[in-house]
This record gives sequence, structure tokens and C-alpha cells, in this order.
Amino acid sequence: MRKLIASTLATLDGFIDNPHEWSLQYNEEKAQTHAFTMTTAADALLLGRVTYEGMAQAWPNMGGNPYADHVNSMAKYVVATEPVDTSAWNPTTVIDGADLAGAVTDLKKRDGGDILIWGNGRLTDGLAAAGLLDEYKIWIYPVIKGSGEALFRPESAGTVELVDSVTFPSGVVVLTYRPLNT
Repeated sequence: MRKLIASTLATLDGFIDNPHEWSLQYNEEKAQTHAFTMTTAADALLLGRVTYEGMAQAWPNMGGNPYADHVNSMAKYVVATEPVDTSAWNPTTVIDGADLAGAVTDLKKRDGGDILIWGNGRLTDGLAAAGLLDEYKIWIYPVIKGSGEALFRPESAGTVELVDSVTFPSGVVVLTYRPLNT
């Protein structure tokens, strides 16, 4: 069965909004290689509507390098309860939010690589609660932002097990946790 992995950039104090404002200065070769390896092991992206709409504005205009070309070629699944314009970033399939657990269970059973989720919000909360989320990969950046959108919400409550950690020369640390379904 395919793994479902939520990969999220976060500040040291646990905020995830506007990563383009605080993460780019820490891009370095080893971290980029790690991200490339994780991303190319996946052949699908699962995104909430808001994340998808933001990504669909930027990613189709990127390309010409192996990372962006791979991301743009991946199957994209957007979870939504309202209409979504999928024409800008193909291939994209809409998953009805009311059937999230059933649709993702079916997706995980299909042949293929890992399924990545970019971000950490209501989508990951719902998948973790349903026992469908296999890993959180939390990229902690050496930045203290002070406020913003929190990495986790009260609905995120649960127990996790640390299964891996990687530290890069830039000070970025990737912590990989497995949710424990108790």
C-alpha cells in the first residue's frame, strides 16, 4: 500500500504561513537533495482546496529543472466541497470532501509511489483521525516568527512516534513522525 506523507515547513516556534518569506534563505544543496528524493519517490499530490489554488497559480509557470518538472507531472488530487478550477495545473482530480476517507483509502490501494500532502491543516487532521496518514515530515527552520498560522490545531491532537531526524548544515531539521492510532 502507498504511503501518505504530509510534508510541512515550519518555524522553530511552530508557524507555517508564508514560508516563502522565511525559508528560502536556508535552501542549500543537502536539503534540496533530501526534498528531491522525497518528492521523486511520490507520484501524487493530495492537497486541500486553498493550498491547491495557491500552488496552481505558481507551479505551472515553473519548470526546466527536474524537481519542478516532476511536481508538475504528478497526479494532483484536490479535496474540496465546492467547485475548483482544475484547468491551470493538470493532471488534477477533485475529491469530494464528503468522501475523503473512502477516496483516499482507494487512492492508497492503487499501484504507485508515495502520496505527498504539502501543508498541514484540516485535510491532514481528517486523514490522521481516519488512520490514513502514514507520516508527518516537519521541516523545522531556524526562524522565530512570533505569530501566524499554527502547525497544529486542537483537532490535530494525537500521539506520534519519531521515526527519523535529519539535520542540515543550514540549521534546518526534518523530523519524521508516524501517527499512532490508539
